[in-house]
Amino acid sequence: MKSKISNALSDFFFEYETPRQVLVRNRRVGVVCRLIQLGVLAYIIGWVFIYEKGYQTSDTAVSSVFSKMKGVGYTNVSGNEMVWDVADYVFPSQGDSSFVVMTNYIITEGQKMGKCPELEGKCSSDGDCEGGSLKRTGHGQMTGVCVNATKTCEVLTWCPVENDHNIPDPPLLMSAENYTLFIKNSVTFPLFGVTRSNLVEGINYAYIKTCLYHPTDSPLCPIFKLGDIVKLSGFNFKKIAKEGGAIGIVVDWTCNLDVAVKHCKPKYEFHGLYGNPDETDKARASMGYNFRYAKHYMEDKVQKRTLLKVFGIRIDIIVQSLARKFDIIPTLTAIGSGVGIFGVATVVCDLVLLYLLPKREFYKNMKFKYTDTQTQDPDSEAGSIETAMTK
Repeated sequence: MKSKISNALSDFFFEYETPRQVLVRNRRVGVVCRLIQLGVLAYIIGWVFIYEKGYQTSDTAVSSVFSKMKGVGYTNVSGNEMVWDVADYVFPSQGDSSFVVMTNYIITEGQKMGKCPELEGKCSSDGDCEGGSLKRTGHGQMTGVCVNATKTCEVLTWCPVENDHNIPDPPLLMSAENYTLFIKNSVTFPLFGVTRSNLVEGINYAYIKTCLYHPTDSPLCPIFKLGDIVKLSGFNFKKIAKEGGAIGIVVDWTCNLDVAVKHCKPKYEFHGLYGNPDETDKARASMGYNFRYAKHYMEDKVQKRTLLKVFGIRIDIIVQSLARKFDIIPTLTAIGSGVGIFGVATVVCDLVLLYLLPKREFYKNMKFKYTDTQTQDPDSEAGSIETAMTK
């Protein structure tokens, strides 16, 4: 018993097993094998290493965005002249990565709390106006009175009621096309300890004062003309200014940190999200972008307000990032998986040899060794009986 255990341990530690190989001289099988291996090699080099950068590890950035609009607008509505600056036409206040630039509006001045007739919802008697009820599309609480002059229900609300059926055309603030937007963006890739700003090398105070973004002439300038943003997003400024819309500005940081960090620079992309139903937005049920804004004040001890229905261009600044750098672990992983895929060639060629070729029985006998345990001879090669069919 002790001798058997000793022999088993000796065999385990001091013997080496290797698979048996059979060299097959067959042109068709050889060509199939080499073509499969060539395809696997092209996949590893072309897709895994060159396209997917399988030899690099990746990281996304932590980012912050600061924005600032500049420009002055002028309107003259029924002889009422007004100059609009940044504090008037940007909502919310400066600095956010998502904001609205007003391009058109409907103003209702001198509203005060009281009772006045609705604009819509015809009635023939007081019974059609249920007192104390509210309508989803109404402007206030119904008093139970049907106003004969307008044939609409009387409501308790801010009077006079806003009439927003006629949107100004052309837009009142067409001058918004010349407003400028300044974007300041910084990103940090924590895994690599790299921090970058869109104010890259070569962009200084003097350059910023004179530059204006252009896709080919000034692709790194962080100052954008609103009209150019709309044009690059695929919209027409007059159409989107009338009823509003939304535009996405993508700041793309795709960096290869195996080269100098100074080559890690942003690229700007512009996408029209919604706004022009006859250009890109096919959902005509709800067109444009608008909201209401009220300015409250006191007059003769009576609280009043000026209501504005604002139509504007919503700007969403979106930062997307991906940095890559060489790492030995993903490199070895990619090489290991590629070597494993080479086994596909062996499997396919074995299937062709053993099941498809006319001499498949001959190849089977050459490939496999059959062992008879009943006639095992200790002095022979594991007591095996090797039979081969020759033709």
